Amino acid sequence: MNIEKLLEGAVKGGASDLFLIAGLPATYKVQRRMEKQSEGFLTPQDTRLLIGEVYELASRDRQARLDKGLDDDFSFAVPGMGRFRINVFRQRGSYAAVIRVIQFGLPDPAVIGIPDEVMDFASSSKGLVLITGAAGTGKSTTLACIIDRINSTREGHIVTMEDPIEYVHRHKRCIVSQREIAVDVPDYPEALSSAMRESPDVILLGEMRNQETISAAMSAAEVGVLLFSTMHTFNAANTIGRIVDAYPAMQQYQIKMQLALTLEGIVCQQLLPGVDGTLVPVFEVLKSNAAIQNMIREDKLHQLDSAIQAGGSQGMCTMDMSLLRLVKEGRITRETALMNCIHLETMTKRLAQV
Repeated sequence: MNIEKLLEGAVKGGASDLFLIAGLPATYKVQRRMEKQSEGFLTPQDTRLLIGEVYELASRDRQARLDKGLDDDFSFAVPGMGRFRINVFRQRGSYAAVIRVIQFGLPDPAVIGIPDEVMDFASSSKGLVLITGAAGTGKSTTLACIIDRINSTREGHIVTMEDPIEYVHRHKRCIVSQREIAVDVPDYPEALSSAMRESPDVILLGEMRNQETISAAMSAAEVGVLLFSTMHTFNAANTIGRIVDAYPAMQQYQIKMQLALTLEGIVCQQLLPGVDGTLVPVFEVLKSNAAIQNMIREDKLHQLDSAIQAGGSQGMCTMDMSLLRLVKEGRITRETALMNCIHLETMTKRLAQV
């Protein structure tokens, strides 16, 4: 058993992840099902050797982090096979890894279910656009598709800062500079500060993790840059609340004013099991308008759902609206909708009418 054979099997089998953990066989995750690849278990020596092979493929120094007892997170490519993102860590005294499979090339947004209302953010000229959701819901893929649309339809300089780089963008109509955190630049704040001196038209910030990166992102959006980023939040109101709550109480009024001015839109997404066994993406889409700006300024986030529902003609929809539509189309079950909705009581009543 070697790492290249395991990676090849993951790609051919349509796996999203490969798990290398001592005490278990090498395991693929396929459509959220765990598929063990052998009867025998990996030993601590096996995982160490397999992970060492990854470091050789990536031409990366293992001693810099692993031998110091630190986790490591990076991406690498295997020619003719694909790109992969690996997180290496220690558990129960042995090395372990989870490897995410990233196919070469970008998927067609229409084929994988990204709606036009989301892709329309590629035509925005400035402001802050947030793609949110739990880990593993496809945020990176959605962002990569939007960036590729910009790259194909407009001219300018796109600067991405990612931890690590997943999708590699070719220069099309735009110049694309991709920077990997801890490899090309120390951290997100430094990367953003540097990017503002590089004549950017579009910035992709991998994640708004804390007050420092949030402040830097909003400052960039204020000066006329179109900035995309991600957060681990489940709906628009929760996303705005998380940003505001990152600041001390005495600064929150100012942040609400700034956010109302800079926010262009929020896309919240989930990836749910469909009735045919595939995974179905589900989206909530908020696009800023005067009513939503006032709600942010006046801290009336409980009214956002109503504003999103009223903005259907602008391409907006709530998460619960999207779930209800998928049930009507027969793509997900009622149980799945109820388990993943925002307002359980309201969803129950609406489903009773379907």
